[in-house]
Amino acid sequence: MARALITGIAGFTGRHLQHELERAGHEVFGLTHAGGAASDRVVACDLLDAAGLRAAIERVQPDWVAHLAAVAFVGHGDVDAIYRTNVVGTRNLLAALAAQQRKPQAVLLASSANIYGNATAGVIDESVPPAPANDYAVSKLAMEHMARLWTAQLPITFVRPFNYTGVGQTTDFLLPKIVDHLRRRAPVIELGNLDVERDFSDVRMVVSAYRRLLDRQAGLQAGGEVFNVCSGRGYTLRQVLAMSSAIAGFAPQVQVNPKFVRANEVKMLVGNGGALEQAIGPLAHIDLTDTLRWMIQS
Repeated sequence: MARALITGIAGFTGRHLQHELERAGHEVFGLTHAGGAASDRVVACDLLDAAGLRAAIERVQPDWVAHLAAVAFVGHGDVDAIYRTNVVGTRNLLAALAAQQRKPQAVLLASSANIYGNATAGVIDESVPPAPANDYAVSKLAMEHMARLWTAQLPITFVRPFNYTGVGQTTDFLLPKIVDHLRRRAPVIELGNLDVERDFSDVRMVVSAYRRLLDRQAGLQAGGEVFNVCSGRGYTLRQVLAMSSAIAGFAPQVQVNPKFVRANEVKMLVGNGGALEQAIGPLAHIDLTDTLRWMIQS
């Protein structure tokens, strides 16, 4: 069994990946942000503290690394923090890993499907040229380019997850915001563009794919592969609202608030996950109605 390190272990995806890896019998350690809750298996460390990060890596000596820590909200107000954390922080991590005498067998870097922007290809596979439409997406694409400088030294796999959700995701994100309003029976919900179309997966499928990719990468000689992680099916926000309301038995009044309509809004983002399924086998897809029911009833 592997000695696995998750950066961002206290976050939404990190908690679910920890459960997934532990359930498979792996020994899990984590990095959390400076000032976060530390323990014998979780080190509090800032990704921008290169010396502290190197000491943390030396302490853990991981076989597998899943790098999830990032500024992950597209609408985050501090652009400086987006680039410093997502690009410089990732570089510091890779430098610390490459400096180890005992290098990891597998490194998974979480990028984002947002790098595709307003692609005109319809359903998007990994060959579609990136066209990032916001600073978050640009930072993730820059991270990918930077990390390729390390693929000769480290066994890196890149993942580009499309939208995913589940229990524990914050209400900064659309589906948890809708679920929160339904659970509280809030009479009104303010949203942005109701006609944007997104590919929504269940976080439990996503972390299962991450575990299987780490396991696969540990058995390969080379790295540098890129995989979309997605369901292959798109839903508009109107459809999600209707599905959620049917499950909850309640429908709030919807008001479109112009401040929630982003400049350069990505109108459609639906992925082709064929390459991932060829690499690791069939994915355990969970229907969006089942995910929403899990969130509403939890």
